[in-house]
Amino acid sequence: MMKRISYPIFMAVLLLVIATSKSLAQNPIVRNQFSADPSARVFRGKVYVYPSHDINCGTNWFCMKDYHVFSSENLVDWKDHGVIVSQDDVPWVNTNANAMWAPDAIERNGTYYFYFPAIADSSSGFKGRKIGVATSKTPYGPFTPQVAPIKNVNGIDPNVFIDKDGQAYLYWAGGDIYVAKLKENMLELSSEPKVIANLPEKGLKEGPYMFERDGHYYLTYPHVAHKTEQLEYAMSDSPMGPFNVTGVIMDESPECWTNHHSIINYKGQWYLFYHHNDYSPDFDKNRSVRVDSLFFNKDGTIQKVTPTLRGVGLTDANQEIQIDRYSKISDEGTFTAFLDTSNTFKGWKTIFNNKNAWIQYNAIDFGTQNVKSVSAKALSKTGSMLEIHLDNPDGPLVAQIDVPKTNKWSTIKVPVSGMKFGVHNLVVSSADDTHSEVDWVRFE
Repeated sequence: MMKRISYPIFMAVLLLVIATSKSLAQNPIVRNQFSADPSARVFRGKVYVYPSHDINCGTNWFCMKDYHVFSSENLVDWKDHGVIVSQDDVPWVNTNANAMWAPDAIERNGTYYFYFPAIADSSSGFKGRKIGVATSKTPYGPFTPQVAPIKNVNGIDPNVFIDKDGQAYLYWAGGDIYVAKLKENMLELSSEPKVIANLPEKGLKEGPYMFERDGHYYLTYPHVAHKTEQLEYAMSDSPMGPFNVTGVIMDESPECWTNHHSIINYKGQWYLFYHHNDYSPDFDKNRSVRVDSLFFNKDGTIQKVTPTLRGVGLTDANQEIQIDRYSKISDEGTFTAFLDTSNTFKGWKTIFNNKNAWIQYNAIDFGTQNVKSVSAKALSKTGSMLEIHLDNPDGPLVAQIDVPKTNKWSTIKVPVSGMKFGVHNLVVSSADDTHSEVDWVRFE
């Protein structure tokens, strides 16, 4: 029998874990747990991401019991605020279903509304897939769930949009994609649900996300046009349509059957939040949130986003730079692998096998102070020589790292020369044909 931990001790431990949990700049952005279906919102000058939370339940299907929220001011350092809603906290939810799928959040008049789908417990008086709401006075909770789901809504993947005139709309999926107006209280519909017409008839459509830009209304959604979900969008001059299917935001991935997303403007740049199965390549029901920059054409159409490992934001040169989240890689002689296949959250390593094999990591901020040294956590069973270049593989050579012959990881620190201030790309390359592995690089 497990010993019961007192509430004060439990909370102290929980707060310590939350306070020390940070995710790094690269994709995926949540690096201590599985996460999916990210709803990104800008509240109080920060970005808050409300994802679903994949866990292993010993089945071959999705298992999701609660929700966390993560925040960042720079899209580089992410803070885990812990669980904000659990299926155990919602009176109408079937807690055996483990179906707390894609959520959303919005703020109105100082109250934060968190929308989530779940399967109802028949004993609660509700049936099937419903959408509930929890409220809070802060974007990170605590959130208090309503005692009942939203009336006249049956489906999954809620999304809320408040137009410039103050009218709020609820979008959701359930075979088709639906929309209805919300009352001022954000808890009830003020119009009958309406199927959004003119979307593709064949293939699963789900996960709607609405946003407005320059008078254009963008209905974005995952769609199985071929074998797996690609992210598509339709445009209109009204939040309720009619919509015209316009294009693809992100192509389908052969590795991960689902994709789910949100799109925000933060400090003048648009971003696409989405997910992939980075930490679980053999089981795509355990996914991880990513972010990449998004751009528009002059006519308002969206440029297709190519998913990256590097992600967005500047990396401080004084941090451990995870070069395995690369921007570019040589055609031969370089590849990445998990540090520990039994615990993939430990991350990846970069492996070099050939002379002149290289890996490039973009956008490192070297600041305005003199950089004196570089350290690398590396190993080589035969001994090897690594080179550090700036900007590109043929760029200035600023350091050589002599990796000693060892079967264990070691941190090697060497001086640098010819360094430049400001933002530069980093290239790590192999100077010989020996086998070497690198976990991270850091400048001081």
